[in-house]
Amino acid sequence: MGTFGSYNQPVSNWRQGSAVVAAIALLTAAIPGAAAQKDSLDDVLRRTASYVADFRRQLSGIVAEETYRQEVTQTGRLNTGVPIPRRSLKSDLLLVKPVDSDRYVELRDVFEVDGNPVRDRQARVERLLRDPSTKAEATLKGIIDESARYNIGSITRNINTPLMSLMFLDAANQPRFHFKHVENSKPVFASPVDQAANDAPVFRVSTEIWTVEYQERGGRNTIIKAPDGSNRPAHGRFWINPSNGSVLISELVVDTGGVIATVTVSYQSEPLMGFLVPVEMRESYLRYNERIVGQAEYGKFRPIQ
Repeated sequence: MGTFGSYNQPVSNWRQGSAVVAAIALLTAAIPGAAAQKDSLDDVLRRTASYVADFRRQLSGIVAEETYRQEVTQTGRLNTGVPIPRRSLKSDLLLVKPVDSDRYVELRDVFEVDGNPVRDRQARVERLLRDPSTKAEATLKGIIDESARYNIGSITRNINTPLMSLMFLDAANQPRFHFKHVENSKPVFASPVDQAANDAPVFRVSTEIWTVEYQERGGRNTIIKAPDGSNRPAHGRFWINPSNGSVLISELVVDTGGVIATVTVSYQSEPLMGFLVPVEMRESYLRYNERIVGQAEYGKFRPIQ
């Protein structure tokens, strides 16, 4: 990783320098398939599928503390003139794999709401992790349902977890999407509320990182569903290191059903863990008379005891 600098070569060395350049060009042309050694999109997606599988296995042994702030702006018929208080949540966030399940589930276990404790933050998670039974699965569902009720605003949502879009990169799910390597770009945050994220260091990327667009094919059986079971096709972008398939930033957009939902997540290295972890999530949900914005930060990563 780095940038190329410029320098002034002495005129007396010009011919020598030209000869070296010519020799390099001839050598490159003489190597069979030299141009073909460049990564293809399929190569990068295969690496990314392997990376995501390993990433989940590593993260499934880790608990993080999430600080999550939400804000609602109402207009039109919903606007009562009474501002809705902002919501601040503190939660344990962990990745679990239910018994007899082939996929991982993100678990947000809220232990503090607007500065007020709502439970014993340790006991419930520890009991869940020590009880690999159907009772544990019932507990898991109860925690998910309970945590979702702390969301503010009238838009029902449960895609507001940092690892949601990574499942699109699973080897089994990739055929459901159309992927395209596009010109390097950066995430865009258009809301005045989260405009500062445009220049936030956690959402900056190197020019050596690939930007990959994705669009879910068709719409008969999408991964994301509405509360009534109808399909919600997803699209967005990933910022991927092509050399190892690691995901630096993910962007998820769902703009059907009268709601435009956007969830963007930054991943950075965690020295104590030794691998990339989610460090910040920005989200927005917009319909004609309501806008919800959220920002979550992740820290205090620790192994599950």
